[in-house]
Amino acid sequence: MNTGDISKKPLRILVADDDESLRSVLKQVLSMDGYEVTLTASGEEALAAFKKEPFPLIITDIRMGNMSGITLLQEVKRLSPDTQVIIITSNATLDTAISAIQAGAYDYLAKPFDDIALISSVARRTVEKIRLIEENKSLLEKLKRKNEELEFINMTLKELTIRDGLTGLYNHRHFQETLAAEILRSKRYPTTFSLVFLDVDYFKQYNDTHGHLHGDAVLVALSKLLISGIRQSDIAVRYGGEEFVLLLPETSKVKAFVLAGSIREKIAAHPFPGRETQPQGKVTVSMGIAAFPEDGSDSSTLLHHADEALYQAKNGGRNRVC
Repeated sequence: MNTGDISKKPLRILVADDDESLRSVLKQVLSMDGYEVTLTASGEEALAAFKKEPFPLIITDIRMGNMSGITLLQEVKRLSPDTQVIIITSNATLDTAISAIQAGAYDYLAKPFDDIALISSVARRTVEKIRLIEENKSLLEKLKRKNEELEFINMTLKELTIRDGLTGLYNHRHFQETLAAEILRSKRYPTTFSLVFLDVDYFKQYNDTHGHLHGDAVLVALSKLLISGIRQSDIAVRYGGEEFVLLLPETSKVKAFVLAGSIREKIAAHPFPGRETQPQGKVTVSMGIAAFPEDGSDSSTLLHHADEALYQAKNGGRNRVC
């Protein structure tokens, strides 16, 4: 339960005491000190007022009718742990003070008041405690926001180090790390996975005809097609230039061929600007596949097999999967 920002308006104090004359004294002293004072004649009345609109500070007699000041203190602390409570006791023994403070009171006042200045003094100390709590909460909130901002910045920086700047796909370095991890995982369980090498056909011709800016636009659009054609668990990589790689965990070579064929058809059918100037009147890709462990159990062998399969696709007429 929020007790409100005490720094922008007079601090509100709730007084609970069944002695009308004592309530009057407290009202007079605390009002002169600049506080906004609300008076109640019982613990039940005070608790109802607190539930309606919480107070940062409560001053309550320890003995009142049905609900004692200790019970009121416990109920208030349950609703709002940061609310501070001053207990008024007619018995100024150490035991009474200790029992009140152990129950959660910040301080106590002994009545009758030998010096009403004690009321101001105890209230002032308690208000200082409240202000420190508010300041600490504000500082913690600021620190939390700063930490969240720092975490976001760190995540962004990490993403920048593993992403290709043009396409937003993973870069070559991250692919090598992920491939090594996937090999270890697949050996441990064991399972299979596939690699798909992909190269844009006649891309140099496209760049020479339309310029590198348009060529970059083709790579960006092609990257989006790759992402749309794979699962969230799959990894799409810009390997370099117009070369791409798909890493497909727990995917056999047969399933990889089916997926690669679907992606190849989707790319060939895509209306890339300037596609009519390409040899087949469209932008196409050639694709080569290798699977773990049948084509190799280490990264260099797998990459070599995928590259060889891509070479076969190129030599076989392009726009095909091998």
